[in-house]
Amino acid sequence: MINLNGKLDSNSQLLTSENRGYKYGDAVFETCKVVHGSILFWEDHYFRLMASMRIMRMEIPMHFTMEFLEAEILKTIEANALSKATARVRLNVDRGEGGKYLPNNASVSFNIVAEVIDAPFYVIPNQNSYTVDLYKDFFVAPGLLSTLKTNNKAINVLGSIYAQENGWDNCLIMNTNKQVIEALNGNLFLVSGEHIKTPPIDDGCLKGIMRKQLIEVIANSGDYTIEEASISPFELQKADELFISNVIVGIQPILKYRKKSYTTKVTEDILRRLNLKLRLS
Repeated sequence: MINLNGKLDSNSQLLTSENRGYKYGDAVFETCKVVHGSILFWEDHYFRLMASMRIMRMEIPMHFTMEFLEAEILKTIEANALSKATARVRLNVDRGEGGKYLPNNASVSFNIVAEVIDAPFYVIPNQNSYTVDLYKDFFVAPGLLSTLKTNNKAINVLGSIYAQENGWDNCLIMNTNKQVIEALNGNLFLVSGEHIKTPPIDDGCLKGIMRKQLIEVIANSGDYTIEEASISPFELQKADELFISNVIVGIQPILKYRKKSYTTKVTEDILRRLNLKLRLS
């Protein structure tokens, strides 16, 4: 069942070719993890969505409160019989239909879809190898637009195809200054001893929800230091560990980059602390 502007329908063809999110990428979205009817980090998701809509100059309806959108997500979860399961939910907000580059009106539309996923808690995936390389065909321009979750994801799509063609599990993306900013599907963290780095938002990386959570966990750990600083490609092979974060998987360790193999000791410890934080919250 799909939730389109508050109405539930099983028809997957509700959006037309005139939808601006489809036609021009004129849309923002949030991908949430919902565990047994509880939306993880919902407040962070909501405020990032509101900030993204403002940056995209979308008119925010008065009824788009945190409580309203939470209720719509949970209504969609229930309609798909996922209240007792773990689900991935995508909340998409677009400017509806009409106009060319310039919209005909300022009103917005939303749709919500949900699908079941495994693992209610965050765990280290049981993999013998997780290999990445740099994607260098196209680069991200630093700036506010690059930090948003919009429907303009051409680099992520092309990079994913490129990774598959080469037998890699993922690729790391660079900005136009040739700094490594993130993976195709999440933020990047680099571990050197007890010091951990992640690219700053100013470099053009996604303003990730899990990125924020991990920065707080690391900063409050008492055992590690965290720094938001640019990462050059040359640092990757010098690191002890690399890992990717997103709200669905939590933490994905990188096990190999070119000729360098990585350990996962610190990564696993940070994941343990993240799960502890979730249990206490």
